[in-house]
Amino acid sequence: MIDGGVMFAISYLGANKVVPNYNVMGPVKAALEASCRYLAYELGPRGVRVHAISSRPLKTRAASGIKHFELLLNEAARRAPLGELIDIMDVGWTCAYLATPFAHRLTGDTVYVDSGANIVA
Repeated sequence: MIDGGVMFAISYLGANKVVPNYNVMGPVKAALEASCRYLAYELGPRGVRVHAISSRPLKTRAASGIKHFELLLNEAARRAPLGELIDIMDVGWTCAYLATPFAHRLTGDTVYVDSGANIVA
Protein backbone atom coordinates (compact mmCIF):
# COMPACT_ATOMS: atom_id res chain seq x y z
CA MET A 1 0.00 0.00 0.00
CA ILE A 2 2.49 2.61 -1.11
CA ASP A 3 -0.24 4.95 -2.38
CA GLY A 4 -2.55 4.66 0.63
CA GLY A 5 -5.49 2.34 0.97
CA VAL A 6 -8.19 1.10 3.29
CA MET A 7 -8.18 -1.90 5.64
CA PHE A 8 -11.22 -3.48 7.28
CA ALA A 9 -11.78 -5.84 10.20
CA ILE A 10 -15.10 -7.37 11.22
CA SER A 11 -16.04 -7.08 14.87
CA TYR A 12 -19.15 -7.51 17.02
CA LEU A 13 -20.88 -5.81 19.95
CA GLY A 14 -19.39 -8.51 22.22
CA ALA A 15 -16.19 -6.44 22.14
CA ASN A 16 -17.86 -3.86 24.40
CA LYS A 17 -20.76 -5.63 26.09
CA VAL A 18 -21.23 -9.07 27.59
CA VAL A 19 -23.11 -11.31 25.16
CA PRO A 20 -24.28 -14.65 26.56
CA ASN A 21 -22.63 -17.66 24.89
CA TYR A 22 -20.11 -15.48 23.03
CA ASN A 23 -17.43 -16.56 25.52
CA VAL A 24 -13.78 -15.84 24.66
CA MET A 25 -14.70 -14.10 21.39
CA GLY A 26 -15.65 -10.95 23.32
CA PRO A 27 -12.11 -10.23 24.53
CA VAL A 28 -10.76 -11.31 21.13
CA LYS A 29 -12.97 -8.76 19.33
CA ALA A 30 -12.00 -6.08 21.88
CA ALA A 31 -8.34 -6.73 21.05
CA LEU A 32 -9.15 -6.59 17.33
CA GLU A 33 -10.81 -3.18 17.68
CA ALA A 34 -7.85 -1.88 19.71
CA SER A 35 -5.48 -3.20 17.03
CA CYS A 36 -7.45 -1.29 14.38
CA ARG A 37 -7.00 1.95 16.34
CA TYR A 38 -3.26 1.38 16.67
CA LEU A 39 -2.93 0.43 13.01
CA ALA A 40 -4.83 3.58 12.02
CA TYR A 41 -2.36 5.62 14.05
CA GLU A 42 0.71 3.85 12.67
CA LEU A 43 -0.40 3.65 9.04
CA GLY A 44 -2.14 7.03 8.80
CA PRO A 45 1.04 8.87 7.73
CA ARG A 46 1.23 6.47 4.76
CA GLY A 47 -2.34 7.32 3.74
CA VAL A 48 -3.74 3.98 4.90
CA ARG A 49 -7.08 4.13 6.71
CA VAL A 50 -8.26 1.35 9.03
CA HIS A 51 -11.85 0.57 10.04
CA ALA A 52 -13.45 -1.94 12.37
CA ILE A 53 -16.95 -2.85 11.23
CA SER A 54 -19.18 -4.07 14.06
CA SER A 55 -22.21 -5.83 12.66
CA ARG A 56 -25.15 -7.53 14.26
CA PRO A 57 -25.37 -11.31 13.99
CA LEU A 58 -25.11 -12.60 10.44
CA LYS A 59 -25.88 -16.11 9.29
CA THR A 60 -22.37 -17.30 8.52
CA ARG A 61 -20.57 -20.58 8.88
CA ALA A 62 -18.58 -19.20 11.81
CA ALA A 63 -21.76 -18.09 13.57
CA SER A 64 -23.25 -21.56 13.33
CA GLY A 65 -20.95 -22.61 16.18
CA ILE A 66 -22.49 -20.13 18.63
CA LYS A 67 -24.87 -21.77 21.08
CA HIS A 68 -28.51 -20.60 20.68
CA PHE A 69 -27.63 -18.52 17.60
CA GLU A 70 -31.26 -18.38 16.41
CA LEU A 71 -32.24 -16.77 19.72
CA LEU A 72 -29.44 -14.23 19.25
CA LEU A 73 -30.81 -13.37 15.80
CA ASN A 74 -34.34 -12.93 17.11
CA GLU A 75 -33.16 -10.74 19.98
CA ALA A 76 -31.09 -8.60 17.60
CA ALA A 77 -34.14 -7.85 15.47
CA ARG A 78 -36.31 -7.17 18.49
CA ARG A 79 -33.86 -4.71 20.08
CA ALA A 80 -32.87 -2.78 16.96
CA PRO A 81 -34.56 0.62 16.57
CA LEU A 82 -35.02 -0.12 12.86
CA GLY A 83 -36.61 -3.45 13.85
CA GLU A 84 -34.84 -5.63 11.35
CA LEU A 85 -31.78 -7.77 10.89
CA ILE A 86 -28.92 -6.78 8.64
CA ASP A 87 -27.48 -8.90 5.88
CA ILE A 88 -24.03 -9.24 4.39
CA MET A 89 -24.84 -6.62 1.72
CA ASP A 90 -25.34 -3.99 4.44
CA VAL A 91 -21.80 -4.65 5.63
CA GLY A 92 -20.54 -4.57 2.04
CA TRP A 93 -22.21 -1.24 1.30
CA THR A 94 -20.68 0.25 4.44
CA CYS A 95 -17.22 -0.96 3.45
CA ALA A 96 -17.73 0.35 -0.07
CA TYR A 97 -18.64 3.80 1.28
CA LEU A 98 -15.66 3.86 3.66
CA ALA A 99 -13.33 3.00 0.78
CA THR A 100 -14.47 5.97 -1.31
CA PRO A 101 -13.14 9.54 -1.27
CA PHE A 102 -16.37 10.52 0.53
CA ALA A 103 -14.86 8.99 3.70
CA HIS A 104 -11.26 10.04 3.12
CA ARG A 105 -10.92 11.66 6.56
CA LEU A 106 -12.35 8.73 8.53
CA THR A 107 -10.06 6.21 10.20
CA GLY A 108 -9.57 4.33 13.46
CA ASP A 109 -13.18 4.11 14.58
CA THR A 110 -15.54 1.20 14.96
CA VAL A 111 -18.51 1.62 12.63
CA TYR A 112 -21.70 -0.11 13.75
CA VAL A 113 -23.84 -1.76 11.08
CA ASP A 114 -26.62 -3.05 13.27
CA SER A 115 -29.93 -1.25 12.58
CA GLY A 116 -29.11 0.96 15.60
CA ALA A 117 -29.05 -1.86 18.15
CA ASN A 118 -25.79 -0.67 19.75
CA ILE A 119 -27.48 2.48 21.08
CA VAL A 120 -30.05 0.58 23.15
CA ALA A 121 -29.28 -0.12 26.81
